[in-house]
Amino acid sequence: MFSSLSDRLTATFRSLRGKGRLSPEDVDTTVREIRRALLEADVALPVVRQFTTAVRERALGEEVSQALNPAQQVVKIVNDELISILGGETRRLRLAKTPPTVIMLAGLQGAGKTTLAGKLARHLRNLNHRPLLVACDLQRPNAVNQLQITGERAGVDVYAPEPGNGVGDPVAVARAGVEHARSQGYDVVVLDTAGRLGIDAEMMQQAADIRTATNPDEILFVLDAMIGQDAVQTAEAFRDGVGFTGVVLTKLDGDARGGAALSVRSVTGQPVMFASTGEKLDDFELFHPDRMASRILDLGDVLTLIEQAERAFDADQAQKMAEKFANDEDFTLEDFMQQLQAVRNMGSIKKMLGMLPGMQQVRQQLEAFDEREFDRIEAMVRSMTPLERRQPRLINGSRRARIAAGCGQSVSAVNDMLERFGQAQKMMRQMRKGLGGGLPGIPGMPGVPGSGGKKQKARAAAAAAKGRKGKSGNPAKRAEQERSAAARDDAARHAATTAAATSAFGLPQQDAEDQVPDLSGLQLPPGFDKFLGGR
Repeated sequence: MFSSLSDRLTATFRSLRGKGRLSPEDVDTTVREIRRALLEADVALPVVRQFTTAVRERALGEEVSQALNPAQQVVKIVNDELISILGGETRRLRLAKTPPTVIMLAGLQGAGKTTLAGKLARHLRNLNHRPLLVACDLQRPNAVNQLQITGERAGVDVYAPEPGNGVGDPVAVARAGVEHARSQGYDVVVLDTAGRLGIDAEMMQQAADIRTATNPDEILFVLDAMIGQDAVQTAEAFRDGVGFTGVVLTKLDGDARGGAALSVRSVTGQPVMFASTGEKLDDFELFHPDRMASRILDLGDVLTLIEQAERAFDADQAQKMAEKFANDEDFTLEDFMQQLQAVRNMGSIKKMLGMLPGMQQVRQQLEAFDEREFDRIEAMVRSMTPLERRQPRLINGSRRARIAAGCGQSVSAVNDMLERFGQAQKMMRQMRKGLGGGLPGIPGMPGVPGSGGKKQKARAAAAAAKGRKGKSGNPAKRAEQERSAAARDDAARHAATTAAATSAFGLPQQDAEDQVPDLSGLQLPPGFDKFLGGR
């Protein structure tokens, strides 16, 4: 989403790098490029004018002229203004004090209201609510059946007393659905209403009648983000004819421009509350203006990535993996499969990678990434016996040929997968060793082979050679060497004692025993105490 806008803005900011100070001409050129980028992204003209005026005023102000890095300050200004036109802060659903909370969906036909109803119900169910879907779209063919299938996939109940296809009164169904939810203990009701191919009086009147009959707590206007400038006109028509309290943007995954998201908040005055980013029921998220602005400017969206990881990873499996790590057990292919499944549960790998900062610069490589590679890896692992998964070193040539035949891949593909797994297994071993001898793979850390540079290696080699120097055959000289070695050892012990008795701020401790913490009260996994040096 917003790929075209992101590319233009990133290229504009790149031209500002290296400038010690921005002249008025530089600001004008930058604002002109931002205006072109917004217009090409189908942002409404009044919004573009408001945005560029605010950027120019702030860019010519003292905050840039006094800044250490003016180019970065311009990026900050654009980010702040994007957050402002996107709504400023996250708007969440307002729940009724007395259940059920009634949420009415409105919008044109084809905007994705029925699918969105299932996504919203799934989202509410994950938040420990008990939602009920009510089929009020009795006009579109098979709309009721579609909602029933969507509700079954989402794991929520559907109230559909009428078959639809032109039969039944939508207002009566909506009123009866709310009463049914109240009597059966549902705390949220989602009304899926009918739409039209365009704005007409009949659709507006029906939506207004449903609103009057049910008195909804939230009216969400479902807007197709791909219709460009028409999105603003449609939103204004619904605002004047029915009224709504929030906007839901759909099909953001298929829109390369996304100007509707930047326009609808400023034009209608109502916030964007949710965003639909795919066809699956889990491709649904809260709309965070600050995070969306970061995505547009290619600054990443790490917070959303963390939230997805928290939902996808099982806490029990993570605990078992930690205990296995503490017990010095090897990382097996079974563990690898569990981690792979957890990553896949987070959603599209391309979307996750796209949330990392700077990924817009490698979009072509990202688009070329084949997510079916995970299917092939899973097929290879599942073609192995349980013993082979636990002990991959047993997989010889004949076993590899059998695995390749079982998963439909070549032997070289199996070899490549096992080689990559061996590297991951080696990294896990180094991490376990790193608990006592420094961090693996980080230059300059103790216990790391090949770290520290040539001069440091030369000094270490010289010290080792000096320590290995043979003892003299002369008894007097040998006695002198032994006294010198004993003096060096005493000095080393004294330095170690002094360092141990010093806090992190360089202040001496009152009691040396305070330096060793008491870990007896911690609930550590079995075997983990050996990494703590016997404390």
